[in-house]
Amino acid sequence: MHMTLRSNHAMRLLMYCAVNDGRVAPVSDIARACNMSEAHLGKIANALAAGGFVQTLRGRRGGVRLARAPEDLNVGEIIRATELGYCLVECLAAEGNTCPLTEVCKFRSVMSEALEAFLRVLDRYTLADLVNEPGPLRAAMGLEVPAKAPEFA
Repeated sequence: MHMTLRSNHAMRLLMYCAVNDGRVAPVSDIARACNMSEAHLGKIANALAAGGFVQTLRGRRGGVRLARAPEDLNVGEIIRATELGYCLVECLAAEGNTCPLTEVCKFRSVMSEALEAFLRVLDRYTLADLVNEPGPLRAAMGLEVPAKAPEFA
């Protein structure tokens, strides 16, 4: 199984924001720290904002920050929002399925069950679980140690 870069990059962006002490972070800084394309990350930031995961601010001091506390951001929910389709096998695709066995093949139900199990595991975790030891993440991302705890509206 392989998740898209979109979901991987979305999680990196969210982890960066989570350890950035609630400050607004320019997309260019996140892209540089997490080794991602700034243009691609901008699109992901907009999608995460539309899903209510981050806030985006325009202008010279613009960027992104978490819209909710890390403990309120469920990993399964994030992955569902960022993956554009769960096509583990062709027969699970809503569009473009050309398999002639779809209606009678048991492989489809097995793969559907496997996908649901995968998502149930992700549902057990929040962004807070992924950043519960922020020191190494901050260091890897080149961030300073925060002066105070973040506040969420």
